[in-house]
Amino acid sequence: MGTWDIGHFDNDTAADFCGGLDEAAAVEREGVVRRALTLAADTGAEDYLDFDEAAEAVAAAALVASQCPDGAPVTSAYGPDEPLPTFPADLRPLAVAALDRVVAEESELAELWDEGGDGPAWRRAVQELRDVLAPALGPAPEALFELP
Repeated sequence: MGTWDIGHFDNDTAADFCGGLDEAAAVEREGVVRRALTLAADTGAEDYLDFDEAAEAVAAAALVASQCPDGAPVTSAYGPDEPLPTFPADLRPLAVAALDRVVAEESELAELWDEGGDGPAWRRAVQELRDVLAPALGPAPEALFELP
């Protein structure tokens, strides 16, 4: 799966996504992040979410979360190098919806983490990201973040 750690940017797809952000014009970077989140969030619950789309959504959500109160700055060498715009608040609920879809049953990324045995640790990392994005919403439904 081209992954070397549980971190939000620690896979080939996320690193490529961040490289694409760096190559995009400054005024286009918000749109790149929004598209990644929308693609994952709009995938129906019964539709299969591919690995690449899910990994990009997690990276995009981490970028949005980095600008939230209590958000961790992006310090990964695989994160974007170029400055990011200040993301509008409407990206936060979109990022939450994308993360909920990424950890759902019909997600290749979740399936691969579960098969590899690191599903619980990966799900905790995604839940922590979600908690930063939506502190007022409370925790996600437990079924989404439990090992199937």
